[in-house]
Amino acid sequence: MIGRLAGRIDYRAADHVLIDVRGVGYLVYCSEQTLRALPGTGEHVALYTDLLVREDLLQLYGFTTLAEKEWHRLLMSVQGVGAKASLSILGTLGPDGVGRAIALGDWNAVKAAKGIGPKTAQRVVNELKDKAPEVMAMGAVSSQAAPVQDTDDVIETPGPATPAPAAPSGPGAQAEALSALTNLGYAPGEAAGAVAQAAGDAPEAETAELIRLSLRLLAPKG
Repeated sequence: MIGRLAGRIDYRAADHVLIDVRGVGYLVYCSEQTLRALPGTGEHVALYTDLLVREDLLQLYGFTTLAEKEWHRLLMSVQGVGAKASLSILGTLGPDGVGRAIALGDWNAVKAAKGIGPKTAQRVVNELKDKAPEVMAMGAVSSQAAPVQDTDDVIETPGPATPAPAAPSGPGAQAEALSALTNLGYAPGEAAGAVAQAAGDAPEAETAELIRLSLRLLAPKG
């Protein structure tokens, strides 16, 4: 499987880009947010990729972070969510927004994506809610950005991205949980308070569990 591409953008379209990698052009479909984040035509770019294989179709999908790629894989595991719907959700909410909506059970936020009905949105939240903290921890632990290199390359990977192991509870785990929460839009003060309380309640909790507990504390009451 092609896991990463680095090359020059030959042209941009409404939902994809053509990346020239040493003379070979790869058509890569991206969400609206990812497309907005890419450099202009003629510039170099590096994207993590996921290859969709069907009997009559081979399509590459591109992501600027491993967390975004992992959300795409998880969203597509939900019945009724194909590649187009997944990119619609990611394009509307972004990977951090997807994590927040799912972790907090906010299916209305998921429903805001074009082509996503209420039943599908509820299914997304219900089926992925237990996995949200792990992906959020993945984003906090790892360096997410795909570095742009001067040399063009294609890197093949054996399978989908796997969330990085969460660190044990402690200053490092708390910092990673705090980073994940502030990336979701929580004020540093309220995020720090929730993480501190969660760490006090569960001293042995790993990063993902700290995020899960903190989100419960931050969830609206009533």
